Amino acid sequence: MMRVAKIFGLAVALTAVLGCSARTDKTDGGGIILSVAGFGTLPLVMSASGSYPYLQIDSIDVRSIVQNPGQGTSDLMRVEIQGYEVTYERVDTGTRLPPRLVERIFGTVDPGGTYTLLNGVVIGIDQFNHQPLKDLLDFGKDTETNSTVVRIKIGIRFFGKTISGDSVETQVATFTLDIVP
Repeated sequence: MMRVAKIFGLAVALTAVLGCSARTDKTDGGGIILSVAGFGTLPLVMSASGSYPYLQIDSIDVRSIVQNPGQGTSDLMRVEIQGYEVTYERVDTGTRLPPRLVERIFGTVDPGGTYTLLNGVVIGIDQFNHQPLKDLLDFGKDTETNSTVVRIKIGIRFFGKTISGDSVETQVATFTLDIVP
């Protein structure tokens, strides 16, 4: 009986060793940091009625930065971009905010390389259908503040995984936008 248990234990250990994924059985040789490196043309003012049902940014660059460049790089450090999140913060006297936006995308960025998102949506139909943007469309003003201008700080964060399975994300990059009816 003891012999059967030892053989079974050895078989389980052997299966675990041989069953490693070819994708992750090596180390990536160092870490990767993602950074929003730049935006294309950013609007300073947007008309809610003129931009409905979405506002896009013509380009957003995401750079992959190797944390330990002296150690070299490997294919396991390539990042598969999974998506981006857009958040909103009022920078005027109002408190109502549109819901956050999460867009699923696919792209890859090599270690030390750059990924460019073209025509990325930063305000979508769901945001237009919530306050305060809905008030601008329906009443020509924010009914909370009685202002015809809603000033919002827009934050964008990209996220993904390296081929070796490490989660990576950018810091939140922001810009301020005045939204009028």
